[in-house]
Amino acid sequence: MSGAGKAHQTRSVARLAAIQALYQMEVSGAGAETVVREFIDHRFGSEIEGEPLAEADEAFFGDIVRGVVNDQAKIDQLIAKRLATGWRLDRLDATVRSILRAGAFELSALKDIPTEIVIDEYVEIAKSFFEGVEPGFVNGALDGIARDERG
Repeated sequence: MSGAGKAHQTRSVARLAAIQALYQMEVSGAGAETVVREFIDHRFGSEIEGEPLAEADEAFFGDIVRGVVNDQAKIDQLIAKRLATGWRLDRLDATVRSILRAGAFELSALKDIPTEIVIDEYVEIAKSFFEGVEPGFVNGALDGIARDERG
């Protein structure tokens, strides 16, 4: 695999892990540093049923998780602006909420990453969890957030 391809793959794995970490934090109440440390110490570089897990960009993973937590009020406002009238963020599925928060963080804070890559990555993550309308919803919401944040 080329260097660029490997970097892309390690970021994709980091994004998926960030969604899992954000979800875990929401349901368990654990803090960002605790969950980031757990993932780095016990999940990355480990195996499942004898198969090594794909390598993750651990620094990028930490940036996303910490960034969502540190900027959560702003991020939640960006997302809420894109919800249908009468919908609140807490009515969304926790996994969808985690996907939107991570995507919104990247779109608002990591502007060196192309918009299309951010949206495509999080839509693919949504497809890995959901078969219904959720991936399209994630696409539409992140597209709107990208327009709001990046013009």
